Amino acid sequence: MSNRFVLVDTSAWYALVDKSDRDHTSAVTSVRNLTRPLITTNYIFDETVTLIKVKLGPRIAIDFGRKLWNQELALRIQVLKKDEQKAWDLFSQYDDKGFSFTDCTSFAVMERMKIDTAFAFDDHFTQYGKFSVI
Repeated sequence: MSNRFVLVDTSAWYALVDKSDRDHTSAVTSVRNLTRPLITTNYIFDETVTLIKVKLGPRIAIDFGRKLWNQELALRIQVLKKDEQKAWDLFSQYDDKGFSFTDCTSFAVMERMKIDTAFAFDDHFTQYGKFSVI
């Protein structure tokens, strides 16, 4: 696995934005201390801006989304067709877990790109068992 990138999940992006989130301080500290480049996916982008819009309002979602869209915070990777197929296989295989389809696309992208570390606050990456989690 490559130590070149860290994949940032929706849970980490949200904690970074929402100052009242229980993981906010940890998210800010982690982002400041990370030395490897950050990546996220188009699926995570979608999930993140939608969650922020619902929870914090459209203005905050648009402002933060613009930074993600313009790749100011992280490189935005497209989920490929083959990643979607792998994600569907994982989603179907791990039906006893709480993995969203977006989680499964993240797993597929990380495996394809040989990324070994995720920045996340939910337990799905740990449950999957193939990555280190910040």
